[in-house]
Amino acid sequence: MTDSERQTDRHLERVILQLLDRRGPTATICPSDAARAVYDGDDDGWRALMEPVRRAARRLVESGEVEITQGGRAVEPTKTRGPIRIRRVH
Repeated sequence: MTDSERQTDRHLERVILQLLDRRGPTATICPSDAARAVYDGDDDGWRALMEPVRRAARRLVESGEVEITQGGRAVEPTKTRGPIRIRRVH
């Protein structure tokens, strides 16, 4: 992993936490919210950030800061398929 990729990863983690801080304590965000917040453009280029956002969310799960949910329930991040949401651990 390059230094630039590491910086992007850390930036995505901060953005996820900042977006969650702006919402209620039990609110969730979609990974696309973070991708769009980071992407600086008008086209669909934010989509390329979706997997990096999901990886950032998984790291935040490992550190105990967030949960990844599906259908309103916390799920094991490595076993998820399909749409996910991210929320603060409460």
